[in-house]
Amino acid sequence: MKLLLDSCTFLWLIWDEPELSHEARVRIADPLNDVYLSSISLWEILLKHQAGRLALSKPVDPERYYIEQREAHRIAPLPLSEEAVAQMVKLPPLHRDPFDRMLICQAIAHGLVVCTPDRAIQQYPVRTLW
Repeated sequence: MKLLLDSCTFLWLIWDEPELSHEARVRIADPLNDVYLSSISLWEILLKHQAGRLALSKPVDPERYYIEQREAHRIAPLPLSEEAVAQMVKLPPLHRDPFDRMLICQAIAHGLVVCTPDRAIQQYPVRTLW
C-alpha cells in the first residue's frame, strides 16, 4: 500500500500522540507499505510554526527537525508535481482548505491512500485510511 500522510497524522506519529488511530499506526509501521509526506504538508507545518500555532517542546530548527523526523520514521518526501496540480480543476468544491485539496490531488495523481481522520478529505473520490 502507498500511503500519503496528512499533516496531523504525521505530527501525531512523530510525537507518539494517542489521537493517531491504531489502524494508521500499524499501516505506517508496516515495512511493506510505502509512506510519503508531501512537501505541501511540510509547508503547512512550517507556516503554522512560524505563525505561533505549532510549538516545539525544545528549541530546534523547525525545518531540520521535521525533515529529520520524516527520515527517522522511514517516510519518503513527495514533491508537488504538475500532474498533481492539474488534478485541481477536476475537484468538486467540497472543501476550501488549499493544503488538503493539494494532498487530494497528489493522492489521485499518484494512486496514494490518504492517511487522515479529516472527514472533509474523505468526501472526495480518493481512498482514505483511518
